[in-house]
Amino acid sequence: MMRIDIISATPTLLDSPLSTSIMKRAQDKGKCEIFIHDLRDYAYDKHRQIDDKPFGGGPGMLLKPEPFFECIEKLQSERKYDTIILTSPKGKIFNQRDANRLSLSENIMILAGHYKGIDDRVREKFVTEEISLGNFILSGGELPALVIVDAIVRLIPGVLNDSGSALNDSLIDDHTVEAPYYTRPAEYKGMKVPEILLSGNDKKIAEWKEEQSKILTKKWKQINSLE
Repeated sequence: MMRIDIISATPTLLDSPLSTSIMKRAQDKGKCEIFIHDLRDYAYDKHRQIDDKPFGGGPGMLLKPEPFFECIEKLQSERKYDTIILTSPKGKIFNQRDANRLSLSENIMILAGHYKGIDDRVREKFVTEEISLGNFILSGGELPALVIVDAIVRLIPGVLNDSGSALNDSLIDDHTVEAPYYTRPAEYKGMKVPEILLSGNDKKIAEWKEEQSKILTKKWKQINSLE
């Protein structure tokens, strides 16, 4: 069973998404365990302070090293982690290949940054990889952590009802976009499902899907400046 530990300064942001839909199903099925750790539980001063002003000046606040060290070292004393991820705008942009790789892990730890960031000694001591969602700034690392977890967990065999669904989705890793999907009714407000999909001709349907995939992939690459 996969175990994921998330360390956060604002753990309530994580509670609801991780206890609904596929994330809840994965845990209920015993496919993974997800634990959220409140950074303030490891701040032992009178005010449970987890942030402070950066040395050298500048705006914003930094998450202090002590709570991270306390929490991470406690967790490491209990098990070995395949990777310790820091969500950071300076990290490698997350893609499907990363999700596929991480889905094979047994124990994953994710450090969610917040405010201006975290004391760099935490990264230097513990972090094995930094992951970003893209070239933009968020208020904290909790949303990237949720995206990473969702992308990983759905790939675990038995989590999705359709065992082939996650595998097909992963084709985006090769910059291949799937053909469009349709369901009942066959006509709605004058908009009709392509006749080929109603034909029952598996060979022709497969050819149509392949052609549509090529068209959409070309458009996706153009939008993302990949050609």
